[in-house]
This record gives sequence, structure tokens and C-alpha cells, in this order.
Amino acid sequence: MTFLPILIFLAALLYASVGHAGASGYLAAMALVGVPAEVMKPTALVLNLLVSSIGTVAFARAGAFSWRLFWPFALGAVPLAYFGGALTLPGIWYKPLVGVVLLFAAVRLLLGKLTDAENPQPPPAWVCIPFGALIGFLAGLTGTGGGIFLTPLLLLMGWAKTKEAAGTSVAFILVNSLAGLAGKPSSLAHLSPTLWLWAIAAVAGGSLGALLGSKRLPPPSLRRLLSLVLLIAAGKLLFGIK
Repeated sequence: MTFLPILIFLAALLYASVGHAGASGYLAAMALVGVPAEVMKPTALVLNLLVSSIGTVAFARAGAFSWRLFWPFALGAVPLAYFGGALTLPGIWYKPLVGVVLLFAAVRLLLGKLTDAENPQPPPAWVCIPFGALIGFLAGLTGTGGGIFLTPLLLLMGWAKTKEAAGTSVAFILVNSLAGLAGKPSSLAHLSPTLWLWAIAAVAGGSLGALLGSKRLPPPSLRRLLSLVLLIAAGKLLFGIK
């Protein structure tokens, strides 16, 4: 437990730099130090809210947010994130499948072009809404914000440039995390008394990561970091960290 704030800081730093909020990293860190299962999901969502709020502001100020991309994905996602957040299901079915999807996305990003598409074409709303619904359900079910699925989708489909995908995803994470917590407010009763210390670590790491990702890191570096984040998340799911 002594090392948990350090692990949370590092997870927030890494994830925030690519427009994510770090939920899968926080879950892995808490699992490693033996945090009880009923504490993990609401804690990850609360930390997600803090870091995604910081990231949304940072990327929006840098001009890396697309309302046109955001609203249809969020429209499909939020109701399903609420529904998924109300459920508690064993991970024997969805964890391996999602882990393989994330692993595939990580490899594609590493082996593909590191530069952005010259003229990314956002999809129509009728395509975004069902994708958003699926991602929102997975986000609520797993206690994450869904950015881990949305960002690679936007990049691999050529729907957004790297920084635009990051800025849109972090706002998407914010609304999904709110919906996930709203779906099961009773879970907040399980939050640890030391949450304030973990929150300070997350805010510090998230602030630095969002600054680097929105203003300092070039798109190729962001894509490499995103691949690393996806590999970490895939390993967590495939190798049974619960």
C-alpha cells in the first residue's frame, strides 16, 4: 500500500499523455497491492473523473477536441455505461475477448504508419452511435472510461488525427465515468479513507501527462505511448489480474 500512490501517479502520467484517464492502470495497481475487489471499481472511476477533467481542459485548450466526433459516440455510450455500471459480472467471457482486441490494436498501431492521415474523415452519426453504445457498455462493466477502445478505433479507421483522437477520447471518458458511477451509487460506500492521497497522486500525474500530451509530444510519440498503454491493458485482461 505504501507504493500505491507512486503507481497511481505513474499510471495517470502515462495514460493522460495519450488522452486517457488511467482506469485500467489504477485497477492493475490496486490488484498488485491487494486492494479489496469491491473498492477497486468505484475508486478507478473516481480517479478517472479527476484525471479526465484535467485532460479535457488541457486538450480542448490546445485545440485538440472535436465536438463532431464526440457527441454521437457519447450519445450512444452514456446510457449503456450507466447500465453496464449497474452490473457485476464474472470476467471469464469478456476479459479474454477484450484483451485480444486491445492486443490487436496495439500491434496494428506499432506496425502501421506513425504519422496521421492527411485528411481524416469522421464517420456519420449513425455509425458512431452503435460503436459508442458498445464501448459505453464495456466501460461501465469494467469500471473504465472507454477511451482504451475509442482512441485506437478512431486512429485505425482513419477518423481522426492523433491529438484530436486523444482530446475527444478524454472527454468521452469523463461522461462515461460519471454514468458508470451513477449506475451503482452504492459502490461509493466502499471507497477507502485514503482515497484523498490516491487522488493527489492521480491529479499530479494527470496534470503533467495532459500537459505533455496536448502540447509537447509529437503524434508519432503519442502513438507509441498509446501502443504501450494498450499492451498494458491487454496484459491485465489476458493474464487474469482481477
